[in-house]
Amino acid sequence: MTTTFQTNLQLDAQTRAQLVDMLNMALAETSDLYFMTKQAHWNVRGPFFFARHELFDKVAGKRLGYIDALAERVGTLGGYAEGSLRWAAENTQLKAYDREAVSGTEHVRNLANRYASYCAHVRKWIEVASELDPATEDLLTEILRETELDLWFLESHVQG
Repeated sequence: MTTTFQTNLQLDAQTRAQLVDMLNMALAETSDLYFMTKQAHWNVRGPFFFARHELFDKVAGKRLGYIDALAERVGTLGGYAEGSLRWAAENTQLKAYDREAVSGTEHVRNLANRYASYCAHVRKWIEVASELDPATEDLLTEILRETELDLWFLESHVQG
């Protein structure tokens, strides 16, 4: 059950509840993607180790910033940010990370697949938000733009 806090925000309660539910799903997936990226950062081995280690840390850091932005948007809408790891694990739609990944190429491919799926989900959330709230749509659009850029960085490590 979503707890709602008092707000003077000029959106009706039903719209705010719909946005809060969607943003909590985004929060769950963004948290999951953050920890998958850190999993790669902590466990990468092989050629180009340092470059990939640093890349994974940089793109993970962006996800961490978006976790906070999504949770704060939920609060702004008068909702309760459901950001625990357990909630994220129960509600993410992303495929689980491959625990057998060790080489840099394996990690990059694993992450690229999950970043692509995440981007597809963000696009759907943008479609919903475009009908309800321009501020939420703008936040999600920023997240999509930066995540697609990071997907390009990841994919560039395995192409060629």
